[in-house]
Amino acid sequence: MSRWAWAEVSSAAIEHNVQALARLVAPAQVWAVVKADGYGHGALLAAPAALDGGAGGLCVALVQEGVRLREAGITAPVLVLSEQPAEQVSLAVQHGLQLTVYSTDQLEVIAEHGGQDHPVHLKVDTGMRRVGAQVDDVVRIADAIAASAAVRLEGVFTHLAVADEPGDPYNDRQLDLFETVIARLNVAGHHPALVHAANSAGALAHPRARLSMVRAGIAIYGIAPGTGVASQARGLGLRPALSLYAKVSHVKRVAAGERISYGLRHTFERDTTVATLPLGYADGVPRRLHAVDGSVLIGGVRRHIVGVVTMDQLMVDCGDDLVEVGDDAVLIGRQIGRDGEIVQITADEWADRLDTIAYEIVCGISARIERRAV
Repeated sequence: MSRWAWAEVSSAAIEHNVQALARLVAPAQVWAVVKADGYGHGALLAAPAALDGGAGGLCVALVQEGVRLREAGITAPVLVLSEQPAEQVSLAVQHGLQLTVYSTDQLEVIAEHGGQDHPVHLKVDTGMRRVGAQVDDVVRIADAIAASAAVRLEGVFTHLAVADEPGDPYNDRQLDLFETVIARLNVAGHHPALVHAANSAGALAHPRARLSMVRAGIAIYGIAPGTGVASQARGLGLRPALSLYAKVSHVKRVAAGERISYGLRHTFERDTTVATLPLGYADGVPRRLHAVDGSVLIGGVRRHIVGVVTMDQLMVDCGDDLVEVGDDAVLIGRQIGRDGEIVQITADEWADRLDTIAYEIVCGISARIERRAV
């Protein structure tokens, strides 16, 4: 049974965004990143839409995420973006998931768990300092891949640390180093089919990072990967794919001077109507959104959240307007305003108010919220 709180995910928007990115980065391929349940959009909704939009493959963070795609009937290439525990590698091999390696230890694990000419991507740490092979070890690991019957070198990649800050010279330092690594590999006789460095920000703002493929994550969901590349995202016409809705579950009249919610932190300055919505921080609405002037749309008007957001419910001030149980509320998305104009609240707005990034907002929408394809 459906709750009175849900998210709608537009497959058409994701397909459009992938098409737009593919035109931008051609002849490089776009591989769509659908980890973290498609950045909160639902991987089983996002992945087919991305493939329909022309994505050449998919990327995930966990073997379980890739297995879920396979069990849903998706046969496209799927890359797991980091080395995995031994007990997960056999699953990856069984389901034909391409694996990332940056140590000879992982090569041995793949061999021990049934790998036969299994495609791997060698990740190089050019400055992100998260995971990846050290530059001086890359040729040695590539040689080990070539010498093993268990694996074959399908790709080589790195990750940019500040791609969303296009003017930062660190981007060129990383790309210069990566180009040096690729040249060394070529001299040593290694010629991987796929060479990739660009995430969404890299794809939008750094043409030299596009190489033979880009790993597009947040951009395929219509969200700019940072303020530094927001103009590029707007220029490409990316469309937000997710909207978050609820229905009013309770309406009451409160008097001036009354207080509301845990801690009684909000005091009403006048008589007003308060509407309750049946979702809260357990659903991904941050508890302190009330303290940063967060709002929702009801009847095409912004209604400010009043009082601390609770686990399962939140309250909004509707003034003297007529609001009824069952009315639609928009937390992220659009409504038609009273003057006929479109009014909207975006994940970026939440992020700006909460001093975070839109990635965290959409990824934080919990599994309690049904995702409906539209």
